[in-house]
Formats: sequence, structure tokens, C-alpha cells
Amino acid sequence: MLATDYLNHFNEIVMLIEMMPDMPDMIEDCRLWRPKSYQQHFRDSGFSEKELAIEAYDHVPNKFRTPFEATIAQMDAVILFTLGRMEAAHGAGDDQRLKFDCATSVEMLHKIMQVANGIIHGTTHVMQQGEIDDYMGV
Repeated sequence: MLATDYLNHFNEIVMLIEMMPDMPDMIEDCRLWRPKSYQQHFRDSGFSEKELAIEAYDHVPNKFRTPFEATIAQMDAVILFTLGRMEAAHGAGDDQRLKFDCATSVEMLHKIMQVANGIIHGTTHVMQQGEIDDYMGV
């Protein structure tokens, strides 16, 4: 009952983060990114079946919706953390740190997106919060 189109919201920012070390002016586009709920993403999209996707979300069984929402919250947190680190490295002119931060962030975001994709396709596996906390130094 979940649509993979929602992951495009995250694929776009991950692509921008990947490009940042080589194209630092992409920081402006990164600054525009904001977390969006599943339903908000579809309200704002041109997806042909967006009304169905929005309505179906209310019928997603909790055994899928709960881990999905937890995974999305993890992804939002890592992206916002990453954007802050990128801003700091970019502002300091520290190209090596920017490159490292972007690469490690993209790796973590790909892991989280794989989990989200799995949930969309019917699994209930989630990433351990400890792994996210370790990444963010919490």
C-alpha cells in the first residue's frame, strides 16, 4: 500500500549531497530541502495516482506503517544533520571535510533508503537507532 515514488523526495537530496564536493554552489539547492510526510509529498507531486496514494496511506497496516515512519524519521534526521555539517565545512572552506562528510552521509542515507524500500515492498526490518546515533555522534 506504500508507493516507492515517495523515495524520490530523498533521492533528490542525496544526489545533491553527492554533487556538493565537486559543485559547492549546489549548497543553495540543498538549503531548500525540507522533510515532507508521505502524504505531503504526494499532495505536492505530479504523480498520476497521488490521491489514491494519499488515501491508501491511512490503510497501511501498523506493522508496516510504524517501521516506515521510524525509518523516515531517521532519514530526515540524518539529512538535516548532514546539511548542517555541510554548511559548516563549506563555510570554513574545508574541502576535505566536506568531501568526507558528503561521502559518509550518502553511504548512511543509501542504507536507510534500502530499509525504507524494503518496508514499501513488505518487510518490517528497520535500522537500529544505535547505528544512526553512532553516525551522528549522539
